[in-house]
Amino acid sequence: QVQLVESGGGLVQAGGSLRLSCAASGRTFSAFSMGWFRQAPGKEREFVAAISRSGGTTYLTDSVKGRFTISRDNAKYTVYLQMNNLKPEDTAVYYCAAVVRSLVSPIRSSEVNYWGQGTQVTVSS
Repeated sequence: QVQLVESGGGLVQAGGSLRLSCAASGRTFSAFSMGWFRQAPGKEREFVAAISRSGGTTYLTDSVKGRFTISRDNAKYTVYLQMNNLKPEDTAVYYCAAVVRSLVSPIRSSEVNYWGQGTQVTVSS
């Protein structure tokens, strides 16, 4: 079992920044590829970013490229999502995800092994 706890969400004006953190506990953190998904009201959960077990490979969805960065600290069992130049369309609940497989492509929600409880990000215009 792996427990994932997100933090760092909140209300920010457009153009602002937030850094989300996801703290893991349980099984060895470095055994998992990690990702972030988001779900806006009335929409399906969508992939945002992913990072390989070592941190050497990352994927970002096109809409956040150049604005968001994913990183991890295996010693701290934590994955981060740095979000800059936020836009109102980034408003959503953001979920941390852990996947057993190696990261060779963006993560599909159907293959996520463990989910966090989510943290709300609201961007005002």
